[in-house]
Formats: sequence, structure tokens, C-alpha cells
Amino acid sequence: MNTPPEPVIVIGGGQSGLAAACAARDVGLTPVVLEAGSRPAGSWPHYYESLTLFSPAEYSSFPDFPFDGDPDRYPTRDEVAGYLTRYADKLDVDIRTGTRAVDVEQDGQRFVVHTSTGDAIAASGVVAASGSFSRPHRPELPGSDGFTGDVLHVADYRRPDPYRGRRVVVVGGGNSAIQVAHELAHTASVTLASRTPLHFTDQRKLGRDLHYWLKVTRLDMLPPAWLERLFPHRLVIDTGGYRHAIESGMIDRRPMFSSLYGDSVVWSDGTREQVDAIILATGYLPSLGYLDGLGALDERGMPHHIAGISTTHPGLVYLGLEFQRSFSSNTLRGVHRDAAYVMDPLAAHASQISAGPIVT
Repeated sequence: MNTPPEPVIVIGGGQSGLAAACAARDVGLTPVVLEAGSRPAGSWPHYYESLTLFSPAEYSSFPDFPFDGDPDRYPTRDEVAGYLTRYADKLDVDIRTGTRAVDVEQDGQRFVVHTSTGDAIAASGVVAASGSFSRPHRPELPGSDGFTGDVLHVADYRRPDPYRGRRVVVVGGGNSAIQVAHELAHTASVTLASRTPLHFTDQRKLGRDLHYWLKVTRLDMLPPAWLERLFPHRLVIDTGGYRHAIESGMIDRRPMFSSLYGDSVVWSDGTREQVDAIILATGYLPSLGYLDGLGALDERGMPHHIAGISTTHPGLVYLGLEFQRSFSSNTLRGVHRDAAYVMDPLAAHASQISAGPIVT
């Protein structure tokens, strides 16, 4: 006796999860989206208040669902959260908010997803699209156990007001690090500490936004190995004032400090300086703890996969991993391409289950 496949469970209701739900529906699967938060907007409502996209609205939207308003503007954090919520309403699929996936187990060719609400949901496949915001990367800082100042990750930073008049060190060399350092520098004494020099690229080139050139040259879609050859250094997008802030001394940029000691940082030349707070803009790691018991992750909690398709468990795929298939894999403008790519093997797996007999 044959049976239709169970739904595909999409874990995460942010940009990756919503793209997965759309792609699943397009290939005839029935997606059920599990979102831990109170609305299908992923981590966007929880980022720092001043966050804006580095890509304009025209290059930051899903297919056939553009941002409202001026396509040349750079949407804010709250605009993106609202955009995703509207997109979720348009999808008209089963999205269960306030529902966190806590464990995934395999049952033959099928999966069972256990949730924080006590449900056990049978699934023909699983899309791990839970992002990384809940797993910020916090590098080991020698001497941090005895440091008397504040140490926080940028995931916990919201606004500059609490740091007014204070001495702050922002650690990192990426876009978030320079954006937060620049915001703080208007009210605090700020140093940006990074292990490598900053490499800036202009937001606009020949009158066009950088993302226009990424699209027309198709650099946006290059696989990671090619990107590493073309761009060996991480590039920081300069929107017009970041490079000047470094060059003018508004933001003090130094090599990474060697350790912490009491209320101070110890710089690479051996000098000590008292600081009030250290903000780590050091990135995130995939948040996939619900797969721990499945054997799909390595010892660092990173997935075994090729281009988002699990190499350990047929029927398990990933979305939203950094550089999963291209430079734009974990972005609003690029995740839909990866969603379509991983959905074909997922649909094939569901078809095999549907064609097989019920095992009791």
C-alpha cells in the first residue's frame, strides 16, 4: 500500500525558511515551517537598531516580491522584518510561530521532528534553515576571566546610548564591526581592533551600487572557491564615511590586542590601556543543535554537506549557510536560488517514500 509523503519540515521562519517554503510548494511538496520567534521574520527584529542593509532595496528582495518604495534606498532592520512578515502572509503555508525544533531523529527514510511545544511531527524531509544568530562566535580572549569591564557580542548590542562617554573596543574586520564602531564613535572613544588590515570597497562605482555590478558580472553567483581566488581578503563596504572615519582618527584602528588584564587591554606592543567595554563583531556559526543526535554534524557543530545537501542523511538539506553555493547564499537576494537547488533532491526523496510500502 502506498501513502502520500508527510510534509517537509522547514526549521526556521526567517528569510531562508520562507524561501524554502516557497520552493517546496513550487515542486509539489507540503511545507510546515517551525519558527521559534513570535513572527516569521527570523533574527531581523533582534539585530542592533541602526542596522541597514548594504545592498539597496532593488537587490535585496525575493523574486516577484519587491520592497515597497524607492528601489535605490537601503532598507532598515525594521523594514526587512516587516517585509518578511508580509511575504509570509503572501505564501499562505503552514507557519507555526513560537515553536522551536529541539531534536530531529530518523525513522527509516522519514524523520521525526520534536518541538518545544511537545509535538513530534513526522516528515518526509527536513530543511535546516535556522540561521546563526542564536550561536554567535565568541573567540577565546586570554585574560577574559579576570577582566572587569563588559564583554558582549554584537548580537547583544542594540544602541549606542549605554556607551556614551565610555572607552570601547570593537573587535572585528567586517561590515558589522565598522558599522557599530562608526555609530559608537559619535558618543564614545572607540578603537576597532582586527587581526588583519581593513580592505574597503566603495558602495557605489561609476554611479551604480556595488550590487548592480555583482549582478551584471555574475560575481554574485560564483562558487566559494572562485571567490577566494578573486578576493583573498574580506571586503568592507564603504558607504561614504567609514574609510574617512578611520583615516581621520574618528575611529582608532589597531591590530588585535594580545590579552586582557584587570580593567585593561594589553596591546600588541605591550602597552596597557583601561577600557570599559569590548564588543565582539566576530560573526556567527550555524545554529543546528537540534541535529546533534542525528549524526549530521561534525565535532564543531558544522554540517556535513555539499552545496547544502546533506552527505550523511538523504532527505536533509540546509539553507542560509554562509557561502553555501555562492557569495549571496545567505542573503535576501540569493537564498531563493539555493532553495530551488536543494529542493530537487528533497522532492526526489519524498517521491521514494511515497512509492514505498508502509512499514509497521
